[in-house]
Amino acid sequence: MTTYAAVWNETQSERLLGRVRRCASFLCRLRGLTFRRTLGDDEGCLLVGQRESRTDTAIHMLFVFFPIAAIWLNRNGRVVDVQLARPFRPLYVPRAPARDVLEGPPTLVDRVHTGDQLRFGG
Repeated sequence: MTTYAAVWNETQSERLLGRVRRCASFLCRLRGLTFRRTLGDDEGCLLVGQRESRTDTAIHMLFVFFPIAAIWLNRNGRVVDVQLARPFRPLYVPRAPARDVLEGPPTLVDRVHTGDQLRFGG
């Protein structure tokens, strides 16, 4: 079952996105935003991992046709890295171990910083 939630930057006291798809299964995480043609300004995808790791949370941009903000989070929702991911690049690895990856519009790169606390929900 696909679930959606809003995401808030508690550190900056602002809502970042209104419609974030939660991907916890292997297939959903593998697909991510692959083969999509667009991503709305208010939507994103949360790739939920099982443990904190740099390698387990690496992402690819093969067959992703637009740039995205990649935001890596630890198990507590604290941002450990933020990068602008460009189309068709083979690999992006976070600077620090992370459990989850929030993928969203490129504008998030300027609105989220390492150390910020994110919250998902209504």
